[in-house]
This record gives sequence, structure tokens and C-alpha cells, in this order.
Amino acid sequence: MSGIIITCALTGSIHTPSMSPYLPITGPDIADQGLEAAKAGASILHLHARDPGSGRPSAALEHFNGFVPELARKTDAVLNLSTGGSAVMSLEERLAAPLAIAPEMASLNMGTMNFALYPMLGKDRDWTHDWEKPFLEGTDDLVFKNTPRDIARILSTLGQDRGARFEFECYDLSHLYMLRHFADRGLIRPPYFIQFVFGVLGGMGPDPENLTHMLRIADKLFGTDYLFSVLAAGRFQMPLITMAAAMGGHVRVGLEDSLTIARGQLARSNAEQVVKIREIVERLGRRVMTPDQVRESLGLKGAGQIHA
Repeated sequence: MSGIIITCALTGSIHTPSMSPYLPITGPDIADQGLEAAKAGASILHLHARDPGSGRPSAALEHFNGFVPELARKTDAVLNLSTGGSAVMSLEERLAAPLAIAPEMASLNMGTMNFALYPMLGKDRDWTHDWEKPFLEGTDDLVFKNTPRDIARILSTLGQDRGARFEFECYDLSHLYMLRHFADRGLIRPPYFIQFVFGVLGGMGPDPENLTHMLRIADKLFGTDYLFSVLAAGRFQMPLITMAAAMGGHVRVGLEDSLTIARGQLARSNAEQVVKIREIVERLGRRVMTPDQVRESLGLKGAGQIHA
């Protein structure tokens, strides 16, 4: 079978510090876990930042600079910066660091959507920071905004002007049609790296038949001009990405998506999840791609052209 890309999403903006002591918060912790994940076989590192004092998701360039330069110096992994940040951030906030750093890759959510995290309040816990519980409670009235105008701005300023390629995050079927729209407008070119996202309340559910249907429609819309990858939230992470790997797709792991390594067992690092999925995909006969193979496959500009 063909080579497989393992992406690792190190911290994200969904989980809060009280949910796991292993979630990297500070710049040095994010850098260390990123280096370990890359060594374990992750060829793409998907990056968010956090305020090291409070653990809040952050879009500040100073917080990205707490780990991006070190990762750029010490690993050849592709650095993929989020343009999603957190649903409570403005577009200007979300774009500040990516525009300054001009990464090889950036994530791009392909639509406006409800982004409900409040079901995570179902588990009793002692909250480390006073912002965590109110933040989760407030997501019953939270919309992540990425209008067609927003998407076009990101594609223009970060893609066309700075040479970034995109991980197109599709949380629902409509997002595939939005991606086709921008391809038809000539704002993007193949190959398209499409990330199917399952299990966020507001997006599509983590059902195997949703994966097969998304793949069927992507084939219809993009033919052979795309690669697909899968991420799934929480306990659905490993089952759905294993299914994706068996279908010829690529996979994403990381503490952004799931805090566990097995049922009821917290993952002690991002690298632990990388090791687990690498073993699975290699048993399926897939060969893990190196960062340089990913660069060639996706047509990336090269690590030497980022501002880190």
C-alpha cells in the first residue's frame, strides 16, 4: 500500500489544563512533546499556542515563538499552524501568528459552525483555573465563524502571498462543497490535503458510514486531486483513524483530539499516541512517510522559507 502521513496535534484549544496533567501548556513543554512526536514518526506537527500562565488558548505571536523556533531548529517535521485558534477569537487574532511566521502549512476550517464543548462538563473534576468551567459552559451558545469572505482572506494572505499550503478541515459534508467552490475560483490548487473531522458536537458524528460517505463525495468532487486524512475526537480517535488507514487514507493523533491512549487511561504524551498508531498502520502494510516525502507529495515550499 502507499505511504501514510501521521499528523500530531499537540495541544489544541478544546481541552483545558484540568483534564490532563500531560497536556502541554508552556512553550518548552509543547516543544519537547513536538520533538518526541516527530521522533516517533509524526511528519506533520499541528500547532496551537497557550498562555503559559493560565493555560488558556492563545493566538499571541509571543506564545507561538515559545516553541516554533525550537521545533524549526531541532526537527525536520512540517510545522502546520492553526488558523482556527479558538472559536472565541477574532479572525485577526487567529491570523496574527501564521501571517508573521509564514509556515509551510496551515489548517483551514471550511465553514462557520456550532462548536459545542459543554458535554465535557459531565465528568466531575477539580478545576485548576477559574476560566475553565465558564468557558466550557458558554459553548452552548458558541459559533466558530469562518465565512466565505474569511476563507478567501486566509487563502489570499497566507496562501497566495506567503506560500502556505493548507490542511482543509471538513467537519461536515457541506465543507467539501465549499472547498470545491474555492478550487473553482482558482484560489487553491491540487493536491488538496483534506482532513475529515469527526466527533465535535456541531459537526458530523463519529460514525463509520459518515467516513465512507465523505470519501465517496470527495471522490466525486476532486477525483484523484486530493489526499484525505482523518481525525476523531475522544474515544473514537483510534477506531476511526485505523479505518482510514485501512482505506488508504492518512491519520491524525494528538492530545488536541483525545487525551487517552486506551479506555479510561490518559496518554502520558503525544508521542505515545504516535507510537500506537504507527504500529497499527505498519501492521496494515503502510509505510510511514518522512517529512521530506510529505513536502514532495503536497508541494510544500520548504522549511527554509518559514520565518521562525
